[in-house]
Amino acid sequence: MNFRRLIFLTSIIVFVIVIGTTGFMYIENYSFLDALYMTIITISTIGYNEVHHLSNAGRIFNILLIGSSLTTTAFAITMLTRYVVDGEINLYFKHRRMNTAINSLENHVILCGYGRNGKQAAATLCQHKVQFVVIEINVDRIEEDILHGKKLLYVKGNATEDETLIRAGIKRAKALITALPADADNVFIVLTARTANSKIQIISRASHASSAPKLRKAGADNVILPDKIGGMHMATLVTKPDVIEFIDYLSSADGESIHLEAVGYEVLPTDLKDKSLHEIMAWRKTGVNCLGVKSAEGKFVINPPEATAITVGMKVIILGTKEQIQAMKGNVEASRTITKTN
Repeated sequence: MNFRRLIFLTSIIVFVIVIGTTGFMYIENYSFLDALYMTIITISTIGYNEVHHLSNAGRIFNILLIGSSLTTTAFAITMLTRYVVDGEINLYFKHRRMNTAINSLENHVILCGYGRNGKQAAATLCQHKVQFVVIEINVDRIEEDILHGKKLLYVKGNATEDETLIRAGIKRAKALITALPADADNVFIVLTARTANSKIQIISRASHASSAPKLRKAGADNVILPDKIGGMHMATLVTKPDVIEFIDYLSSADGESIHLEAVGYEVLPTDLKDKSLHEIMAWRKTGVNCLGVKSAEGKFVINPPEATAITVGMKVIILGTKEQIQAMKGNVEASRTITKTN
């Protein structure tokens, strides 16, 4: 039962009460309170005595009122009782609170699909405290995780539909991850998302390698093939086991305090822009390490020389504990605030 039906059932009861009260006031010249009281005891079949003796016309009206109330009002009250007992009112307000929370999000992530890959993506986003909304048709698996303590916001619906993406805040989102098993659905979602928000970052799953070019052409910034990554991961465990174990440690619960971050040129304080990597890493040192830099053209340089200048469009890839990286970010934000004030 939805909320519109609840309003409809309530309207039936109110309509019968209004008709009964108006009829008694007009036919028997009852006061409003007497007419309302007479209507209530009639439709509720309580059986109290009449307020005043009824005329023949009043008795006929009362017979019609009893006949109509036995069918309409009794049905409405029964359904309303069921609505409350089944907890649907609580469910309605729960969804209303969730919709309010989703509508208040800015620069969040939209995750399409809550299957194996989607669930893993959600766990990682939760771990890094990134706000996100899940779009899923079968919400039972989400509700089950919510019962186990996970705080998830979700929209029930088909992610290939424009309306569903709008409800998830596609125009305000900073990124979209589509992890549906069907490549055709992912292509459609990428096209729709790119049309709705030209600046959004789109990451798509692909089940077949042949679908990757189509997804990129549709507007995906990155295309991930889980089977390919899984196979490479297993093979590398044979050739470079220690390296892979270290990477797995970084992404596991045991290594959750270790983070990789990218610090862009645009967030650096003015006095550090266009400076060498040595000066940037030594500035208010927090203990983070530089693993590499990403050029403005998108090329990576691993373990770059300290003399490397960080210019427009470049990013510094750093490794450190959660506390170290937060300290560095705090230093950057504080310095930028002071610069703006001055």
